[in-house]
Amino acid sequence: MGRVTARRRVIRIRDGAVNTRPDTLVAEEPLEIRVNGKPLAITMRTPGDDFALAAGFLVSEGVLGRAEDLANIVYCAGAKDDGSNTYNVVDVRLAPGVPVPDVSLERNVYTTSSCGLCGKASLDAVRTTARWPVSDGPEPVRLSPALLATLPDRLRASQTVFDRTGGLHGAALFTAEGELLDVREDVGRHNAVDKLVGRALREGSLPLSGTVLLVSGRASFELAQKAAMAGIPVLAAVSAPSSLAVDLAVETGMTLVGFLRGSSMNVYAGEERIVMP
Repeated sequence: MGRVTARRRVIRIRDGAVNTRPDTLVAEEPLEIRVNGKPLAITMRTPGDDFALAAGFLVSEGVLGRAEDLANIVYCAGAKDDGSNTYNVVDVRLAPGVPVPDVSLERNVYTTSSCGLCGKASLDAVRTTARWPVSDGPEPVRLSPALLATLPDRLRASQTVFDRTGGLHGAALFTAEGELLDVREDVGRHNAVDKLVGRALREGSLPLSGTVLLVSGRASFELAQKAAMAGIPVLAAVSAPSSLAVDLAVETGMTLVGFLRGSSMNVYAGEERIVMP
């Protein structure tokens, strides 16, 4: 939609020299997600792949699990008072028979754990709502440190908007053999993961058994939860995990790798999938 980036005036100071110039920034706008016409959530995101983002978000909420659960997704017309479309409101229509989330109740605990809910409640919520176990697929996933070490550079090389703005998170999905399946970017790392999962849902590829999810930042509980809800067995991050993310990885049988930088990395859970040197 041509709204991924925006231009703003900036005063640059370099080695004592001052000049004014336009700068390219990553765009950030709100997206309201509705389900069958009723508002469910608002997230700040980079415009683009909005339908995939909404679908992936609803996978992590436990609402969607297969392409057949989704009737369609549309932008809501007349989102502004003058009747024009902001493209910032989407309505997800569920297939007949798919339970509609009760938007009048407090959000599910596992999606609001960052707001102070206890770790046990968050872990229990993922356990009771996950549709699939974290699975290696037909063949056991075995990853060498050497293969893992190549993934951050491949993610970075695929981040086209980051090259222009320096302000986007990236998420990439790989096969266990290191084949790059998909890359998404967003101002929010959780949105980038939702875009990956949502695209997989709409293509009928869930669960994402036997894959590796790489995120360009820290591994929070929210990202581990999204990986678990999609059936992803390996989550790797270039920065640190949180304690609750490690607890969830142990609970679900997920492999969690943090501080993946060059040939160095920390394995926090699921070390059986890593071929140790």
